[in-house]
Amino acid sequence: MLYLVATPIGNLDDITLRAIETLRDVDLVASEDTRKTGRLLKHLGLQKPQISFHEHNKEAAGERLIERMAAGESVALVTNAGTPGIADPGFTLVRRAYAHDIPVTMIPGPTAFVMALVLSGLPVHSFTFRGFTPRKAGARRAYYEADAESPYTLIYYESPHRLLRSLDDALSVLGDRPAAVANDLTKLYERVWRGMLSELRAELSEETLRGEFVLVIAGREAQETP
Repeated sequence: MLYLVATPIGNLDDITLRAIETLRDVDLVASEDTRKTGRLLKHLGLQKPQISFHEHNKEAAGERLIERMAAGESVALVTNAGTPGIADPGFTLVRRAYAHDIPVTMIPGPTAFVMALVLSGLPVHSFTFRGFTPRKAGARRAYYEADAESPYTLIYYESPHRLLRSLDDALSVLGDRPAAVANDLTKLYERVWRGMLSELRAELSEETLRGEFVLVIAGREAQETP
């Protein structure tokens, strides 16, 4: 059996009772980063064997995990933070499990982009989550260009080292639209900046940027609405 277990994105109190119970009962934990998951397990008072499962070893590790589940073991898949399968290779393990008739279920919990969307104040009824933007400027601009005519609220993950350049590219490609930038959600210094893209670029240039960021931008129709 494969369990997709969502873990806190910052505040460890956001772990659910079902997540704790599942992590306690499974035979093995598949972790994007075994060190980070190890700290979480220690916080919960749990000791579990782990196997590393991430973007760079997903093929080989995925095969090993399938073999163990086929032999009757239960596996909990966790990401560094939040819901496995979102902006990580978890979906590949789900696909493998289905192909081998291995049951899959999910223990729901925090997801950073959903929280950022709701806190942005932008329309939430229709949105497009695009994950991390490309590292290189040309590819990043093309990423934004693909969304330029979308009427849906747009959501991106971004690193602190690229945030300002990404805002520059978004402003250049999409024009000056309402947007929000969320940082360190659920943590002690959680912040959400709201305003036009140009305003956010100017304001954030004065900040020391650390942690993880979610960029939420109004869709084409929303930004044209008076």
